[in-house]
Amino acid sequence: MANANAKANENALIHEIIPVGFLQCNCSIVGDPMTREAIVIDPGDEIERIVAALAKHGLAVKAILSTHAHIDHVGGLKKLHDVTGAPVLMNEGDLEMYRRLELQAQFLGVAPPPVANVDSLLAEGDTIRWGSYQARVLHTPGHSPGSISLYLPSSADAGEGNRIVPAGSAAAEKSSSVAHQAKASTEAPWLFAGDTLFAGSIGRTDLWGGSYPEIIRSIRLKLLTLPEDTVVFPGHGPSTTLAEERESNPFLISS
Repeated sequence: MANANAKANENALIHEIIPVGFLQCNCSIVGDPMTREAIVIDPGDEIERIVAALAKHGLAVKAILSTHAHIDHVGGLKKLHDVTGAPVLMNEGDLEMYRRLELQAQFLGVAPPPVANVDSLLAEGDTIRWGSYQARVLHTPGHSPGSISLYLPSSADAGEGNRIVPAGSAAAEKSSSVAHQAKASTEAPWLFAGDTLFAGSIGRTDLWGGSYPEIIRSIRLKLLTLPEDTVVFPGHGPSTTLAEERESNPFLISS
């Protein structure tokens, strides 16, 4: 059964986390509850479970994103693309590693998955939009040369978390009228960190293209400069916050 973190009320962002594959990569489905458009982050395997979750929420996939090209995060890219027709996106720095998935498969002793065409390249500062939501791309190398993180900033003045509410719209008027009395509905920012930052740890740097100095630099200069209440959804394991990691992560305290 999927480990779900679902936000089901009509104004809240749909978010379901499905740990997939033999390394239990956290695949995230992030959907707009109004338009039913979604993005899927790191569909590493078990595509039938991901498709079932999309169907459960009635979501149409607008983009499939990879935080990096290690096999446990990209093994299901082609299958999900074949089912949904959605474009596949990753950073240019991991393209060569993705094209040579058979070497990663040999290293792990597993069958190589099919390789998808990469439809678009993600770079620092790019914006991913679906429905009335958006996320900003942060290039965070270190675990791999092309590792990225996705940042969903809060929108406290709209009173609807990360949702973009066009000025002058009926939704904006409604939001502004209830924002002062519904602070609890305002969500903290979200960060999908891939394998750059974990709860109490950081990503490995002894694999293809890894660099310990780079990953520490990425975390310090790109991630820890974000608001401390940012909720972090790592590529494996439980969620955390930037405040918790700044205070207790041994790799950050000692570095």
